[in-house]
Amino acid sequence: MTSTSRPFGTVLTAMVTPMHEGGALDLASAQALARFLVARGSDGLVLSGTTGEAPTTHAPEKVDLLQAVREAVGPDVTILTGAGSNDTAHAVRMAEQGEEAGADGILALTPYYSKPSQAGVVAHFRAILGATGLPAMLYDIPGRTALAISDESMDELAAHPRVVAVKDATGDVAQAKARIERTGLAWYSGDDALTLEFLRAGGVGVVSVSSHVVSAELAAMIAAHDAGDAAEADRIHESLLPVHEAVFTGPGATNAKSAVHWLGAIPSRAMRLPLLPNTPAEHEALISRLTAAGIHP
Repeated sequence: MTSTSRPFGTVLTAMVTPMHEGGALDLASAQALARFLVARGSDGLVLSGTTGEAPTTHAPEKVDLLQAVREAVGPDVTILTGAGSNDTAHAVRMAEQGEEAGADGILALTPYYSKPSQAGVVAHFRAILGATGLPAMLYDIPGRTALAISDESMDELAAHPRVVAVKDATGDVAQAKARIERTGLAWYSGDDALTLEFLRAGGVGVVSVSSHVVSAELAAMIAAHDAGDAAEADRIHESLLPVHEAVFTGPGATNAKSAVHWLGAIPSRAMRLPLLPNTPAEHEALISRLTAAGIHP
C-alpha cells in the first residue's frame, strides 16, 4: 500500500521489456505482463531500468511502453520510469518524457562509467530533480556505475523536496541503517536476497527482479515483518534464497525474461544486444532451479 512511509508501494518489480523475435517492443505483451505481475502481488512497477533493457531502448519506445503499461494497470499501480544515463541532458529528457507519459515517479541513477566527482553526482541528480514535479527514488548501485553516492552527497540530496526514496544496491546494510536514521528517506532494497536485512535496518520495501516469479511471497515476507512475526519472515526469506540464486546466476534481465516466458506471461525471450536470450541449456537449468525451489507455471 502506498503511504507516506512507502511512497512508491512495497514490492516494485523492475519489469523486463517484452520484445518480438525481430527485436521490436511487444507492447501488448508488456501490458499482459504488467497485469500478470500486479495480479501476483506487485504494487509497483519500474519501467526502463536496466532489467528493462533501458540502455538499448530509445526515447519514443520508452514513452510508448509507459503509456501502454499505464493503460493496462490503471491509476492505482505505482509506475516509476528510469532516468539513467551518464549524459545528464539525456537523463533529464528521460525524466521529462516520463512525466509527460504518466509516470508517478522517477528512478534516478548515479551517472555510470564517467566517474564524476561527488559534486558532479549531486549536480547530475539536481538537474534531473529540477526537470519535473515528480518525486524521485535515487538509485545507488556502485557495482554497475563504478561510483558510490557518498554520505555527504546523500545527506545533501535528501534535503531536496522531491527526493523521497532510495533504491540501495550497495550491499551495505549497516550503512543503510545509518542513512535511514539520518535522512528519514524511504529505503528500498535493491538486492533481493538482502531484502529482509534491509527491512530490519528500517527499509520499507524492495525493487525486485525475483518478483517476476515471487511477488506474492515477497509481499508476504514484508507483511510478516510488519506484523512482528520474525519467524515467519525468516521462513519465507529462507524459502526464497534458491529463487534469488537462480534468477541472479547470469544476467538478471535475461533470466527474468526466461522465467516469465516459462510461466506463460510473455510469448518470446527475445532481447537486444549486447544481451542474448538464454541458450536452451541455460533456460533449462534456470527452470530446473526454479522448479526445485517450488515455482511452477
